[in-house]
Amino acid sequence: MDIGARLQRVRTGQGLSQRELAKRVGVTNSTISLIEQNKVSPSVSSLKKVLDGIPISLADFFTQDLHVGSADAAFYRADELPDVGSDGIHYFLVGQRRPQRQMCILREVMPPGSDTGKSMLRHEGEEGGVVVAGEVEVTVGGQVRILRAGEAYYFESRVPHRFRNIGKYDAVIVSANTPATF
Repeated sequence: MDIGARLQRVRTGQGLSQRELAKRVGVTNSTISLIEQNKVSPSVSSLKKVLDGIPISLADFFTQDLHVGSADAAFYRADELPDVGSDGIHYFLVGQRRPQRQMCILREVMPPGSDTGKSMLRHEGEEGGVVVAGEVEVTVGGQVRILRAGEAYYFESRVPHRFRNIGKYDAVIVSANTPATF
């Protein structure tokens, strides 16, 4: 996916200059320019910060031109779950078109060595998940734990957190957070 071209299309569709978007999110306009030229690949948290200035959710950003499933669907095939991930991590979103969705449910696939980023994630709400396969190092505040298949986590999302696949195989997590951040 060409994140840079997509960002430029969304930004210009909202009538925003690079300078105005940069001002809204507290970065330089050259940062926006570098992202749009695909010279910089933003982390999920950095991209979310930029998209908050438009405003558009990560889910809408990644799926705005897809028309997958109906809004009132109760069941979803695997190929109906849009991938809203980046940096090699796949986040397959359940129920993206559901009106007034109150939670975010994801099937996450993290390749070996993948990481949510050196800077810790932090946002409103709560999140929890179960590791289905692989080994994931989860850092929440000052706590670090290696979780394996069948083990789980649940915490307030305002606490700085990070996920890292330390295993030799893909790690798979089924997670949920509220309010919906994707």
